[in-house]
Amino acid sequence: MSVEKINIEPLRQVLTKYWGFTSFRPLQEEIICSIAAGHDTLGLMPTGGGKSITFQVPAIAMDGICLVITPLIALMKDQVVRLNNLEIRSMAIHSGMTREEIDIALDNCIYGDYKFLYISPERIATKIFQARLPRLDLNLVAVDEAHCISQWGYDFRPSYLKIASVRELIPAKVPFLALTASATPAVIEDIMTRLEFREKNVLRTSFERKNISYLVRREEDKGTYLVKTLHKIRGSGIVYVRSRRKSKEIAELLSANGINADFYHAGLPVEIRDRKQVSWTSGETRVIVATNAFGMGIDKAEVRFVIHWDIPDSIEEYFQESGRVGRDGKPAFSVLLYSASDKSRLEDSVRRKFPPVEKIKDVYEALCNYLNVPEGSGKDNVFDFSMADFVSKYRLPVIETFNALSFLQREGYVEFTEEINNPSRVHFIVGRDDLYKFQVANEAFDGFIKLLLRSYTGMFSEFVPINEDTLARKSAMTRDSVYRFLVKLSSMNIVKYIPGKKTSLVIFTEERLSRKALFISPENYLQVKEKHIFRISRMIDYADYNTRCRSVILLDYFGEKADRCGICDVCRERNELDLSKYEFDLILDEIKDILAGRKADATELVSKSGYPEEKVIKVIRWLLDHNKLVMDDQHLLSWKEKDLFSG
Repeated sequence: MSVEKINIEPLRQVLTKYWGFTSFRPLQEEIICSIAAGHDTLGLMPTGGGKSITFQVPAIAMDGICLVITPLIALMKDQVVRLNNLEIRSMAIHSGMTREEIDIALDNCIYGDYKFLYISPERIATKIFQARLPRLDLNLVAVDEAHCISQWGYDFRPSYLKIASVRELIPAKVPFLALTASATPAVIEDIMTRLEFREKNVLRTSFERKNISYLVRREEDKGTYLVKTLHKIRGSGIVYVRSRRKSKEIAELLSANGINADFYHAGLPVEIRDRKQVSWTSGETRVIVATNAFGMGIDKAEVRFVIHWDIPDSIEEYFQESGRVGRDGKPAFSVLLYSASDKSRLEDSVRRKFPPVEKIKDVYEALCNYLNVPEGSGKDNVFDFSMADFVSKYRLPVIETFNALSFLQREGYVEFTEEINNPSRVHFIVGRDDLYKFQVANEAFDGFIKLLLRSYTGMFSEFVPINEDTLARKSAMTRDSVYRFLVKLSSMNIVKYIPGKKTSLVIFTEERLSRKALFISPENYLQVKEKHIFRISRMIDYADYNTRCRSVILLDYFGEKADRCGICDVCRERNELDLSKYEFDLILDEIKDILAGRKADATELVSKSGYPEEKVIKVIRWLLDHNKLVMDDQHLLSWKEKDLFSG
């Protein structure tokens, strides 16, 4: 489909009006025009590529409401706040809400002038949503993190498989937009198949980031290397680690050596996490040492380095986290610190990540008992869940338990959410006339009700987030007094008051089964394990390999071909040979041809290659140093067997 078929000007006017930009990025415009023309579209955009613009702009320009499906509740809530601040009416529905809140939210989306309804995937199959969906005037369905629908992907979620059922309840003309930052060719095909695309339609930018220098540093003393490196280089960056404890320890190490650093992980209270992220984003903190919980919604273009202290589980994870560097297009570094223990830890992780099936069933039974879910019930029920309390109560090993629960999620029995910070919410359940009569008859509540109405809008039509501390400051009352007022008004059926809470959630997507009926498919278990082992092996090979351009390896994994970057550690070492890429590759090809299926000594290679002796010798030495050539006892050279990443 060509861009010319769509009048882009009204869409550009939306962009300028709400976001202040006068033009789209190239792929943004292609995707938006594809959607505006009514085509199902898969958009592959790198981290920081402006994915949300691709559905927000066309949805605003069209009549009706856009349904946005995303598993990231914190990001969902953040986008809703941003849109509402732009006076674009938006709503979110997720598992942290009461049935009454969901009921009101859906009614508002049906009868009000809302433009966006964000929903978490596990809510799609619920009866309340399925019953209301046909009444929504949908103009677009946007599926974020679309790789989650594929069992070939690294973050498969069974709830995503329900998304295609939306098609049965909405007009056929409503287009689907699937978005992801990284996907292999197999995952790309799977996304379009499982979302029942009417035609194959993939729009993508190159994953190549020419300004990023990918480096692998083999270091046993990572702390010393990190301190020295951060003293030598300038700018702001992220150090990724795999444990909460380590994030704090390394941040303290950097601080003790005069480097402005802080730590971040999912176990910190939400308000502290927000404060730390703002401090880093604004430049007040130079280095943030973080688990992979850090990254969602980062809007900082001038990140100069991302350093991985620990090797990630997959190239997808590594590539996505590395992609947070150098979004301003200026030179930047992605560094992987690698040691012998990293390799053994990754290989050993297979055992920890895949507990025996009987252990998985033990955890399932313990979970059901912990949440008091009897057999035959629990489907679609949502429960507050504390992992720490759960493993303590049943004396379970933390890592094995987490992985058992993850497998139960992958099998479709339960769903988990990240910790949700749900603020307190208030909704007036009487009309304005009845409220006025109540205020006249109950003078003691009049001042507090006026304070509520002055401080927040929309409380007559929906649940509105409030802050008891803010109300206390404004009224010169204590927080406890504010709480008591709200509870009393709720008991008198004037308002509905839902106190805030922070918790993770467990959703039972199926009724509780008996241990005997709980089926963990041996084939599926083995298949998932094999895929995990494959992803680990590719990650290890990337770290181990020292003869092929890092960027080429990464792009090849995602099915993209490219020339070597010239700036990674492998390319830099090859550049030191004082040979151009063209010369090196020509001599390399000659040596390959001469050694095809046989052995030869260096003299023969030099004489038959037809290139200057000193240049051929340089290439031979490089190939020997990097184990591409092997020499036997008679000093005869032969080509080593190809490995996973040989090119």
